[in-house]
Amino acid sequence: MADGGSSGLRITITTLLALIFAIAPLPDVMNQAKPPLLLLLVIYWSLSAPRIAGLMFAWMCGFAIDVVKGPLFGQHAVAYLLIAYLTHKFQLRMRIFPIYHQTLTVFMLLALYEFVVFWIDGIIGPAVTGWMRWVPVITGTLLWPLLVAVLDTWNRARR
Repeated sequence: MADGGSSGLRITITTLLALIFAIAPLPDVMNQAKPPLLLLLVIYWSLSAPRIAGLMFAWMCGFAIDVVKGPLFGQHAVAYLLIAYLTHKFQLRMRIFPIYHQTLTVFMLLALYEFVVFWIDGIIGPAVTGWMRWVPVITGTLLWPLLVAVLDTWNRARR
């Protein structure tokens, strides 16, 4: 990675684009399958720039999602923080994984995130229990290899 300033700018740009994607209106079926792009970016930047995109970054991203669409402030922030913590804890191992192994790991992280949000939803009220709740985990998993390819290429081109 180049210097901290250009990395910080790339992180900021991708985060803002992911937030725009999170609030962009889509048809109902597509909206239910919308991948958690901001969470994928938290995972990616935790692997690629762990000193810049740390746990505070993950908490702030989760809080931004809470502001945009959460019924309870802190719900997504806690889930993002947990996923970022696990990503940081296993960062050195995950970075050397081949892309298919990384994708399986990201699938498990996304499923854990969805379970934590589901659990908190169940505590505060009736949770959505349909199978459509889990579709973003699959779409996010399918998006991961493409996201890594695009961002790794962008990072290499900027060095």
